[in-house]
Amino acid sequence: MILHVVLCEPEIPQNTGNIARTCAATGASLHLVEPLGFSLSDKYLKRAGLDYWSMVEVKTYPDLDDYFSKSEGIQRVFATKKTGVKYTDFAYKKECSLVFGKETAGLPESLLDSHSESCVRIPMLTDARSLNLSNAAALLVYEALRQHDFPDLEIAGPGLGNT
Repeated sequence: MILHVVLCEPEIPQNTGNIARTCAATGASLHLVEPLGFSLSDKYLKRAGLDYWSMVEVKTYPDLDDYFSKSEGIQRVFATKKTGVKYTDFAYKKECSLVFGKETAGLPESLLDSHSESCVRIPMLTDARSLNLSNAAALLVYEALRQHDFPDLEIAGPGLGNT
């Protein structure tokens, strides 16, 4: 399975660092769409990703159109609270891009409208604005992997693995 985690205009370095760590643990690649709300040399970004940065393929793009033009033919899944499709009810292909918007605004309405058949939602209480971006990314990454029986990931028995 080939997973691509795409962050559009991420603003908080710690979130991106945590997502990089999830990518490192699962073999997913990380794609960052500019503008970024931080420098890639940011100490908070590096601290959140700990020593995992060398295990992650990270690419940057000047805009989302550039990413799309370089990822033709790959399934795109858009995370949003503006759909009724639960992330667990969506069929993830063996290669897919999981696309997330910036922390303060999510993805643009026009993008969601033009890809409504590929939008997924993480259920939560009505009064909750959103989940933390790194938590949302982890949920979608692991659901896509679960649907394909966690390919290439070691699954330790009880008491055998490190957490």
